[in-house]
Amino acid sequence: MTDQPQRPDPAIPGKPTSASRTTLSHIMTGSDTNLLGTVHGGVIMKLVDDAAGAVAGRHSGGPAVTASMDEMVFLEPVRVGDLVHVKAQVNWTGRSSMEVGVRVLAERWNESTPAQQVGSAYLVFAAVDGEGTPRPVPQVIPESERDQRRYQEAQIRRTHRLARRRAIMELREKRAAEGLD
Repeated sequence: MTDQPQRPDPAIPGKPTSASRTTLSHIMTGSDTNLLGTVHGGVIMKLVDDAAGAVAGRHSGGPAVTASMDEMVFLEPVRVGDLVHVKAQVNWTGRSSMEVGVRVLAERWNESTPAQQVGSAYLVFAAVDGEGTPRPVPQVIPESERDQRRYQEAQIRRTHRLARRRAIMELREKRAAEGLD
């Protein structure tokens, strides 16, 4: 990733947010649990990556690979028997990368209450061709005020990712020049 703004390819028509939005649902079983008896965070992360990857592939019209997970927040534990819904959508697009936002909800098997948000995540995907080379993606077109807010927040997260990467590289270069690494 460079520090230059990623410009969408004008030859590729944009796609609305709803074109690639998806929900993946899964019932949690005993094999999904950790030592505390709740669902292992890694199981939830895999579902998040699966749903986000489906959205990225759908939006880009082909293969897309996980480049980074910006943030994964666990709000409540998930239990055996819970029906977990992983909702994902493209929040932002660059030239070949996409940020996918994911919400994780759980319906308790023994309660008649609405699904409760139990987690959220932001992942960055890169669209690739058959050789693994980055390829252009359609620009995402926000359809609602919420989509527009998510787009703007994704731009802020991208700016922070790039600044963090630049600061780390500068520190490494400085330490190497000083013979510390």
